Amino acid sequence: MSDIPTHDVIMIGAGPAALTAAIYTTREDIDTLLFERGVVGGLAAVTDKIDNYPGFPDGIDGLTLADELRKQAERFGAVIELGEVTNIHDEGEYKRLETTSGDMRAKAILIATGSDYKKTGAPGEAEYYARGVHYCATCDGAFYRDKKIAVIGGGNSAIQEAIFLTRYATHIDLLVRSTIKASDVLQKELQEYVDSGKITIHLGTTTDEIVGKDNMVVRVDATKDGNKVSFDVDGVFIFVGLLPNSQFLVPLSVKLDEIGFVMTDQHLQTSMPGVFAAGDIRSGATMQIASAAGEGATAALKIREFLEGHVKAA
Repeated sequence: MSDIPTHDVIMIGAGPAALTAAIYTTREDIDTLLFERGVVGGLAAVTDKIDNYPGFPDGIDGLTLADELRKQAERFGAVIELGEVTNIHDEGEYKRLETTSGDMRAKAILIATGSDYKKTGAPGEAEYYARGVHYCATCDGAFYRDKKIAVIGGGNSAIQEAIFLTRYATHIDLLVRSTIKASDVLQKELQEYVDSGKITIHLGTTTDEIVGKDNMVVRVDATKDGNKVSFDVDGVFIFVGLLPNSQFLVPLSVKLDEIGFVMTDQHLQTSMPGVFAAGDIRSGATMQIASAAGEGATAALKIREFLEGHVKAA
């Protein structure tokens, strides 16, 4: 066991939550390694423009924000390694992680693997991501002031986001695969926008293709009640759910909620002592970059207290 690389903290993921946490831990000389299987910066890095992150009145390119967070964490000594964690074992004082780089040990772990948007799988969805296809109304809705958009989905989040988007768009076509499954309260509120002509609901509508021209979305082709239909739009917002990146945790003694997000206590500690969670992977998270960064800072402080022996298990 002595030849296994050992760190004070290993953070799984390198999005805004983990990078912020790493800034705090490394400034206090806590040996910190971040393990990232995809893109450093997470979903923030692949967001075209972020308009609601504090301190940037003109907005900031997502990749730029992610890169600045990375450089700041690395300046204080954080080490980022590309790879994947496939299992965690509680071995008392240390947690052993199985990774694609071999086994590693840490006194504390931060799970900050985030979540990913469920996709419709329609042709054009991936091709026009951030160029007309979006998954966050509060992030990107303002780009569609006085324009026409389509919203895909029929659950609570889709209805909430469609209502939010009415403050920008001239008209919204709501494409619902079967029936609306949102709460009664939201459905009543939605009806007000339908009555005003701001939103048109299309039930029994399946998205077939998102069509673009000159690097921009121009149309959504769909099937409604067995008939081919098209919607001329300037953008598409897709809200068919989120998938937590917690697959590697399923067989572990870390409690997840019914969807698969990691449950934590008031210290952001999971059911496994010494293992914390922050950001979009955490059950109850607000799915915003600013709050992910805030949780990262909180988690770092709680991790420091844990390492000093002051935080008890959940």
